[in-house]
Amino acid sequence: MRVFSLKSPSKIVSFIGAFLIVVSLMSNTNAQGFESIIQQALKYELALNEKAALLKFIEAQKMQPLNLDVLYKCSDLCGRIGNREKKSDSRNDYFASSMAYAKIAIKQYPNSDVSNVAMAIVLGHIALAKSPKEKISIVIDIKKYAEKAIRYNSSNAIAWHILGKWYYEVSDLNFFEKMALKIMYSDLPNASFGDAIKYFEKARSLDKDFMLNYFELAKSYLKNNQKSKAKIVLSEVLKLGYKTEDDILIKKEADKLLNSLN
Repeated sequence: MRVFSLKSPSKIVSFIGAFLIVVSLMSNTNAQGFESIIQQALKYELALNEKAALLKFIEAQKMQPLNLDVLYKCSDLCGRIGNREKKSDSRNDYFASSMAYAKIAIKQYPNSDVSNVAMAIVLGHIALAKSPKEKISIVIDIKKYAEKAIRYNSSNAIAWHILGKWYYEVSDLNFFEKMALKIMYSDLPNASFGDAIKYFEKARSLDKDFMLNYFELAKSYLKNNQKSKAKIVLSEVLKLGYKTEDDILIKKEADKLLNSLN
């Protein structure tokens, strides 16, 4: 087989140039394919078809395994879909996948608000599906990841929402559950529904279309004996557009709750 000789530099240059062009074309083609898949995924998500969106994001993740935004989407969608599953086996499978994507994200990007939010979200899903006793061992980590996310990006509305939800859930524990939590974590901060309201309101100031945050805020106002404010927030929920499949049920629940207060 003939090879290029150092005596033929022009041929070497021509070969290298041609090789680089081919590599560039392949890279551009892959990039275009990746972007096309992402656009398809976003269209499915916008159409409230989250299972189809997830399949596309998984396809994109295989092309770019460490893309943070894609890892977040895969984790978040697995968690949301799993949360709606009726069968525990299916729900747990989705939660396991959600955790796997979140673990990759947190390992590769430990100082990112996105990766820390991903981990806090999946832990939240898992905690809500557990018994009160099992839930207690998870709640501290949820708060830790949410606070890290805010430290890295104080404008992350989801992180503030997670903190609001943390204070709500801890405040809603019964006396014995709270005592168990205090025993396990002696430096646990006091939690109140007023604290939950503060963090939910912060999230609302950063994202005025976050339907779940409005609904949780309204529930917190009710728990805090502020019925009139709860009704105002619930009325605002009914004006918001759908951004996730969960929003369909959230709006129905908000309408039902508002009617019960009238």
